[in-house]
Amino acid sequence: MHPLLNIAVRAARRAGEVIVRSLVRLESLEVTSKGRNDYVSEIDRAAEREIIDIIRKLYPEHAILAEESGRSGENDTVWIIDPLDGTTNFLHGFPVFAVSIAVEQRGRLEIGVVYDPMRQEVFTAARGAGAHLENRRMRVSKQRTLEGALLATGFPYREDERYGDNYYAMLRTLAKLTAGIRRPGSAALDLAYVAAGRVDGFWELGLKPWDTAAGTLLIQEAGGRVGTLGGDEYQLGANIVAGAPKVYEAMLEALAPHVPEALRHL
Repeated sequence: MHPLLNIAVRAARRAGEVIVRSLVRLESLEVTSKGRNDYVSEIDRAAEREIIDIIRKLYPEHAILAEESGRSGENDTVWIIDPLDGTTNFLHGFPVFAVSIAVEQRGRLEIGVVYDPMRQEVFTAARGAGAHLENRRMRVSKQRTLEGALLATGFPYREDERYGDNYYAMLRTLAKLTAGIRRPGSAALDLAYVAAGRVDGFWELGLKPWDTAAGTLLIQEAGGRVGTLGGDEYQLGANIVAGAPKVYEAMLEALAPHVPEALRHL
């Protein structure tokens, strides 16, 4: 296993232990709001500290971009961390959340790990070495059309969401063309499920780099496509479309009438 991948897996598992142990005391957790429907708990912070401590002991010179503590350090190697993707689910005891860790070197994603601590599933990818689920090679689904496809998404919920009407038009369109749409509540897991072929495609607006960094590499190494709403190369921007190759293309075509110019390249 690639040394950085090995450390990322170890850190993700350690964070997962922190998260799972805390489920028995959800009612007593300290929770603060970062904005409307955007929460952070003491467990988010504790899990992030565990991840960073492991990285710092081995690679003190590397830079870190983490959801809760922000950016630290300057280096060509950057660890991109979401310690608990799906905090709202976690706080309700809804068992869909994940730890997401990626490593970017010289602006290119090289390592991606998404860990589901409830199912104890580790999704991993290393550039050029494929994507794996517990040592089994992952491939995106063989679905070729939207008819019969199962998609995943995330609903916009922030007060400053500028494009809500566009999103719901997208949702209506794709709901009519597919077998179904799921909104589990963890973008990192949604992307991992695309890579594993459990869902055929995914799209969402208003995400952050730590939401998508690991999942993006998982999909690419599993043979899938990832891009912007306008079909440009994805650069850890806010808006994302991903899926099996033919489903990805069909999604872009179906979404195009609802994508204003201001959204096409974000």
